[in-house]
Amino acid sequence: MAGTKSLAKDSVIYGGTTIITKFFSWLMTPLFTYYISRSDFGTMTNLYACAAVIMVVLTFGMETGFFYFANQNPAEKRGKVYSMSISVVGFFVACFLFSFLIFLPAIRPVLWDDLIPSVYLRLVIIISAMDTFIAVPFAFLRYEKRPVRFGFFKILQVILYALLCVFFLVVCPKINESHPEWIAWFWQDNFKVGYILIANLIATGVQTLCLILTMTKFRFSFDWKLAKQMIAYCFPLMLMGLAGMSNQVVDKIVFPTVYPDKALAMSELGVYSACFKIGVIMVIFTQAFRYAFDPFMFEKGKDGDAKSSYALIMKYFVCLGLLVFLVVMFYLDIFKRFVAPEYWVALKIIPIVLMGELFFAVYYNLSLWYKLTKQTYWGTIFSTIGFVIIVSLNLLFIPKYSYMACAWAAFAGNAFIMILSYFVGQKRYPIHYNLKNIGFYAGLAAILFAVSYFIPIQNQWLQMGFNSLLLGIYLYCLIRKDLPLKRIPYIQKWIR
Repeated sequence: MAGTKSLAKDSVIYGGTTIITKFFSWLMTPLFTYYISRSDFGTMTNLYACAAVIMVVLTFGMETGFFYFANQNPAEKRGKVYSMSISVVGFFVACFLFSFLIFLPAIRPVLWDDLIPSVYLRLVIIISAMDTFIAVPFAFLRYEKRPVRFGFFKILQVILYALLCVFFLVVCPKINESHPEWIAWFWQDNFKVGYILIANLIATGVQTLCLILTMTKFRFSFDWKLAKQMIAYCFPLMLMGLAGMSNQVVDKIVFPTVYPDKALAMSELGVYSACFKIGVIMVIFTQAFRYAFDPFMFEKGKDGDAKSSYALIMKYFVCLGLLVFLVVMFYLDIFKRFVAPEYWVALKIIPIVLMGELFFAVYYNLSLWYKLTKQTYWGTIFSTIGFVIIVSLNLLFIPKYSYMACAWAAFAGNAFIMILSYFVGQKRYPIHYNLKNIGFYAGLAAILFAVSYFIPIQNQWLQMGFNSLLLGIYLYCLIRKDLPLKRIPYIQKWIR
């Protein structure tokens, strides 16, 4: 239980920072959906999807690799592990920048549509390189348990980005109406996606400069033996990371190339992506957990009661994930206000997206067995299977079912690799998860959601009141049966 309390404490610290930064990014959705066109929103989504894939490849799983090798080596050698992590990632970033910036004219026809301006691509390439390079310093801050500095740098970047986006999308157009000469030297009405990328570039640049201080603690050196060990360990993790990204971004990359009406492709992608943003609430919850779970997993792996702790954490995680699902779906009339009404046509994807994200989060938690046993090649196998399923379903069904195919493809792919990882893991690193208890809460959540869905109430406030009653039933069962809240004297007295 002590280990579980430690995880909860770290979840509050790092998870709080993650929630704040993701929440700020989430709040940008209304700005984008109201101030740029649907096709521009689709273009922006496509570019950031490409950036996400680039960062997964370039980071090469070195965040997790750093945690693993730092815990496996004596304290005096941990500086070398950090230095090697930075060196490997820095080498990949340098090669990437040289290749794509110099040879972009030759690479572009193969990877990107001609409708996307080259300047957008160059901006995305530079942003991706900076974001990748600072990933390991951020991992080091987590390892050193320096949450204040970690949180400050994360929040600084997102606040700067938000303020600059407001300046470019809201303030500048108003200035252009009354005093166009003030901003004529840089302002163009048809360059709004470019201004969003410039805002990102400036904010990430400031964050990178701040993080340089964390990179001066160690002298950089190169240990080829350690480098080979880290690359061998991290390569499967990188492929597993690609599977994770495929859940969120591969559909946004594939969609414009498969959708039959090329003139409407980016607009349809914009509608889908805007409503997908509502499902990011589940991502916020799961990423907050992951920030704390990575270091805890390796530290706890040395203890004799590790498996019981992992099983307990999984139960609580699934229960709380289902709670997030119910909250979003029961109060969707509120959450949908975060996107412009012209995007509401795609709201039907949200329950599918939420559950798909939860499936992947459970799969990520299950992946501890091959990380701890150094069998990370299983991550390669699972990632390949999941990627093939998701991409295949997208290619087959987008032409007929549009963005609904994207949502169901991620749902199916994540569900499959989650189940597969569980059964393989039980043979190689058995953990006695409380499937009966988890199944009870999954069934209860499904029943409550079905009741809300099949008993529609015309009055919005009455509907939310009824949904609040259903949510109360889930919370009552959760507190009564499993949550440690019942150990608090006042609550214990209340529930008796």
